[in-house]
Amino acid sequence: MKTSGKKTHLTKDNMWLKEPEDHDFPAAQDYLELLFQSDEAQKMVKKLKAAPTIIKKSKDILRASKLTLLPETNIHVKENLKKVEKNKKLSPILLVRGQNELIIADGYHRLCCSYYLTEDLEVSCRLI
Repeated sequence: MKTSGKKTHLTKDNMWLKEPEDHDFPAAQDYLELLFQSDEAQKMVKKLKAAPTIIKKSKDILRASKLTLLPETNIHVKENLKKVEKNKKLSPILLVRGQNELIIADGYHRLCCSYYLTEDLEVSCRLI
């Protein structure tokens, strides 16, 4: 993606929505149910809904999650890069503190997208 000039204008305010989209919470629950019992996953999602939206750097979230950066060619990463190019805002990512790593309950592709734009980009997220 050619972002020359655009990178410097990306901020948390023009790239991220203030609130997660409604469909993000069921997606987070589906993922969390793979790692936790259903009732525990439901409690986590309830906490995510109530948590304030905060700001963290994409490089720090990626490191804490211990996940690898998806390739820029990944279909979902590409879709998010196109959204940003068209000045459409992305939904904040949903994060859960795990035992030894950060769990990205929803928003892995959005995180990778933001990292490609600039690893120091401020990312809107919910963290419990």
